[in-house]
Amino acid sequence: MRTGTVKFFNESKGYGFITDEETGKDIFVHASGINAEELREGDRVSYEEEEGRKGKVAA
Repeated sequence: MRTGTVKFFNESKGYGFITDEETGKDIFVHASGINAEELREGDRVSYEEEEGRKGKVAA
């Protein structure tokens, strides 16, 4: 399990990015892969990292 901070999340489009705490890299996150009602900029989150079609994604 990894931890990071929500950098950006567009609720109407259903996607955003989490900045990984350890690596500093931005990880794509889609609304279908989260277990929360909403994500806000600055929220600290735990997530699993998976390989997506265009690179790493949070699940």
